[in-house]
Amino acid sequence: MYLSGSRLLLWAYVGGVIGFYMTLWFRSSPGEPRPLSGGGRDQQARTKGRKAVSIVVPARNEERNIRRNVTSLLEQDFEGEYEVIVVDDASTDATPRILDEIASSHPHAERLYVLRLRDLPPGWAGKPHALHAGAQEAQGDWLLFTDADTWHAPNALRTAYETATKQGIDMLSLGTTQELPGFWDKVLMPMAYLGISMQYPIRQVNNPRSPLALANGQFILLRRSVYELVGGYARPDLRATLLDDRDLARVVKENGFHLRLLDGRDLVHVHMYEGLGEAWRGWRKNVFLGSRGGVGFALLQLLGLPVMTIFPFLLPLLALLSWRRSPRRQASRQQSVKPVDLAAASVLSLAPLLTYRAWINRQLGVPWYYALTHPLAGAVFAGILAQSAWRVLTGRGVDWRGRRYYRETGE
Repeated sequence: MYLSGSRLLLWAYVGGVIGFYMTLWFRSSPGEPRPLSGGGRDQQARTKGRKAVSIVVPARNEERNIRRNVTSLLEQDFEGEYEVIVVDDASTDATPRILDEIASSHPHAERLYVLRLRDLPPGWAGKPHALHAGAQEAQGDWLLFTDADTWHAPNALRTAYETATKQGIDMLSLGTTQELPGFWDKVLMPMAYLGISMQYPIRQVNNPRSPLALANGQFILLRRSVYELVGGYARPDLRATLLDDRDLARVVKENGFHLRLLDGRDLVHVHMYEGLGEAWRGWRKNVFLGSRGGVGFALLQLLGLPVMTIFPFLLPLLALLSWRRSPRRQASRQQSVKPVDLAAASVLSLAPLLTYRAWINRQLGVPWYYALTHPLAGAVFAGILAQSAWRVLTGRGVDWRGRRYYRETGE
């Protein structure tokens, strides 16, 4: 059967959409055992006369989250000795006051140490500097880096520690439950998950033969000896990074240590951003720098996002408009796309897209009907990526928490 150029282009596009979402599902599905949830207490986790784990929490203007975070960390059921080091990075909101209240009233306040920072040295980004400062104060054999917007189940530290020590893992990072209460949370997080899992498949991250490395900065448990051997965040190439978790994982894996990224959704929860404006600024600071392939791949993403997220939803509209065209114009068989072609293309394009989105929505606890916001999410992330790339490449820098960063060379 003869296909005109327009029909051939249509079916090539449909094949591309099907292949894209099938590939995404294959790369996104981790093939890992069930999520870590912890069992009975392992007596081997007990330590005497020393601290087993030092938890380091960088905090800058975290008045919304810091009480819940620190309280959950102080109330871990871990059998060994541990400490919680909160690095107050020159906060200008109520964060210092809240930390003082916890230190004076919590039953386990003896585990808490608040380190106050004033200035950010030249050549450093804020979070790597705070993590480095906290690690210098740590007394534990293991370091747990975690964000101030996280909440930890009582068995989180124990379960992660037992998993790492039993399996000989040098750097264990956990995926977390994303708390998504608002409209924009539910719209944007599935698209963010799509982009990250497309570029950093968990199978490859956990494969020691693959150079691909990734960690989730919301929970990184790392042997202190390994951190010191690789140079930690004091390394010149890590001091100013805006991708502190990914780049630390890269260094650890490059040096031959055992890296694992596992499902910890039963153990750690996080609420990253409040509203569209905060989410835009939060993703803008690293979405371009975190893209593999540099400028060329970023341009490809800017083209591919609308093609793969918006255009499939336009096909049903085009089919409807085509059906309403005059019979004489529909009669052309070889030089135009038929309404039946557009209808079939709509079904074949949207089926894998919506199936994949339904799977992501289940993973993130997002209602199924938010799959219909897929074009909106694609458009927003295209805008975020375009602005992120423009600000970095033109030297205008990206801003976060009252600081501005230029490229990857510091503030």
